[in-house]
Amino acid sequence: MKQVASVFNMTVTDVIREAVREYVKKKKKAPFYRLTANVQEASAEENSEMLDEIESLSDDDLTISSSERVSV
Repeated sequence: MKQVASVFNMTVTDVIREAVREYVKKKKKAPFYRLTANVQEASAEENSEMLDEIESLSDDDLTISSSERVSV
């Protein structure tokens, strides 16, 4: 990190901050995150089931083709 910071005239803190920002950005694009970000609590079994289902989906499956507001 020191070498990268030096080459790009950055502080090590800035290198770490940028790396974390890119990591989080990548994770937020993951299907699991996209489908479960609003789920506050789930059991380990539920998480496992969701992950199994999500891993079998393609990007086409994850594309929203229409939306509808549902009142509860």
